[in-house]
Amino acid sequence: MIEPVVFLPGMMCDARLFEPQIRAFSATHPVTVAPITHGQRIEEIASNLLSVLPPKFALAGLSMGGIVAMELLRRAPERILRVALMDTNCLAETPQMAANREPQIIKVKSGKLTEVMREELKPNYLAPGPRRPQVLQTVMDMAHTLGPDVFVNQSRALQRRRDQQSTLRKIRQPALVMCGAHDALCPVKRHSFMAELIPHARLVVLEDAGHLPTLETPDDTNDALWEWLHQPYVLR
Repeated sequence: MIEPVVFLPGMMCDARLFEPQIRAFSATHPVTVAPITHGQRIEEIASNLLSVLPPKFALAGLSMGGIVAMELLRRAPERILRVALMDTNCLAETPQMAANREPQIIKVKSGKLTEVMREELKPNYLAPGPRRPQVLQTVMDMAHTLGPDVFVNQSRALQRRRDQQSTLRKIRQPALVMCGAHDALCPVKRHSFMAELIPHARLVVLEDAGHLPTLETPDDTNDALWEWLHQPYVLR
């Protein structure tokens, strides 16, 4: 069976986050990048997606996309053939992080989206190297396309998200947990913890990547995803 592959992008990101993966896998798989821009709660975003996604699919989510992917797993595990969780977090928002989002929201509402994106978000979480300027520009382009209303809605959804540890323990599909070694937002130890929760999960740490390995180290990311897509259903 040729499995449809659904990618879920991170906060303030769109299909451009997965451009190298679209090129790599679209010749062999139906590939979809589903927006996570509709709703002010993770549950609402997941409900909207379930109504439009294929009956069964392989699911890969990065950052906030991984958080939405875990909610899809919680709600409809029978529709998900395999799951890849990349540079993400299974825990609920901490009170400190929830509070830190408020000044960002205020700035964005006052027309300072560029300032927030440049100074307070993604630039601090990328690996050093020649790709960094290009990746940062792509991040800014995606943010400007999505706009301030999406930033506010996604921030609210993240503030209210649930803990998904119990969801991870119930996963029986082939599972990949992947992150960049330089990811300070969702560090390696968090992914080691997630991989331990998921039965038989494979943990991959990309040494030259940060929070956005799909763009920072696309070849290594694609290699890991290709192996994941061809992993047998040993647990089913």
